[in-house]
Amino acid sequence: MKLEKKERSLLGLASILIGFLFVILLKTQGAAGSQATRQETAIPSLIQTEQENQQISEDNERIRQELAKYLQGQSASTLAYQQLQEAQMNAGVLTVSGPAIRITLDDSKRAATGQEDPNNFLIHEQYIREIFNALWNGGAEAIAVNGQRVTTYTEVFCGGSYIQINGTRQMPPYVIEAIGDTNNLSAALKFYGWDKLGDFQQQYGITRKLEVLDEVVIPAGRLRDYHYAEPVKEGT
Repeated sequence: MKLEKKERSLLGLASILIGFLFVILLKTQGAAGSQATRQETAIPSLIQTEQENQQISEDNERIRQELAKYLQGQSASTLAYQQLQEAQMNAGVLTVSGPAIRITLDDSKRAATGQEDPNNFLIHEQYIREIFNALWNGGAEAIAVNGQRVTTYTEVFCGGSYIQINGTRQMPPYVIEAIGDTNNLSAALKFYGWDKLGDFQQQYGITRKLEVLDEVVIPAGRLRDYHYAEPVKEGT
């Protein structure tokens, strides 16, 4: 059967439309499949990323806690060191330096004659103790005599021809050094027998000398051995 020209034209157009629709259908199915594939690939990636972020967050928190503990430990260590240094300073077991006064006392080079009292020509332990008290009262922060650091348990007493200080025999001249405000230290001496020593200097020839120095070094004292005294525990 022969088709008319018009019918053949319509059939050709219909074939073209069917082919075009078929191509669109294939592209649509391909795009849908590609999108589904991308979604299937993206979901595991998102899960992995979330897990990695969670791990990073946990690691950061652990590092933060460790850093806090470290800083806390450093603060405690610094505080303990400061307290130790303060205790050592108060105990006089650290070598220190600073502005100071220096007092030199010495026996007279002249011997007693006639009715003169020979004791007036000598430096006695009470002179040294009075000077210590004057210096402490004047705000002295460290004192030494003949290189012996004066601490809370320093003894000063006469042993005949010598004066015993810190268990050592000391002979004149006695050189006393004290670190502190030099004006206050010098002023404090005037209230504790300094003028009396000046009278002895004029009458009997003893040496009484005062110097103001920019800096002196005072040695550390020795630690005391404790056999009976024990620290009291807190809460007892």
